[in-house]
Amino acid sequence: MRDSGHTGASGWEHYPHQADMGVRGWGATPAAAFEQAAVALTAVIAEPARIAPATAVEVTCSAPDLELLFADWLNAIIYEMATRHMLFSGYRVHIEGTRLRGTLWGEPIDALRHDPAVEVKGATYTDLKVAPDGNGTWVAQCVVDV
Repeated sequence: MRDSGHTGASGWEHYPHQADMGVRGWGATPAAAFEQAAVALTAVIAEPARIAPATAVEVTCSAPDLELLFADWLNAIIYEMATRHMLFSGYRVHIEGTRLRGTLWGEPIDALRHDPAVEVKGATYTDLKVAPDGNGTWVAQCVVDV
C-alpha cells in the first residue's frame, strides 16, 4: 500500500480494507486521479485490458466538494455497469468546480471473456480522500463495497 511517493505520473492500485476493497488513483490533476481510480474500480471486477472500449457512455455528477464528487463519480460508474450490463475500461473526466462530466468506454459483459470476479455494490465514504500528496500528485481513494 502506498499513500505517497507514487512512481509514475499517474496510476492506480487496490488496498485491502477488512472485507471490502480500497481503490486509489493518482495523477497530476484531480481529474487524472479520478480516471485512474475508475480503472482501479474496474479491476476489482475484471482485467481492464480484456474490456474493449467499444461504446461511449456520458455521465455527469455534482457535489459540494471534491471528495463527495469522487464518491458520486464511482457510484455513477457502478450504476452504468449495473443498468447497462457493461464493463468499462477507459475513462475521461472534466471537472469544473464541483461539477464533473465524464465519458466511460466499454462493452457489454461477456462472462466467459471478462470472467467477472465480484459485483461492486457501491463506493463508500470509508477512507474517502481527494487531496494532493506531499509531492504534488493528486490522490483519490475510497473503499468500495463488494
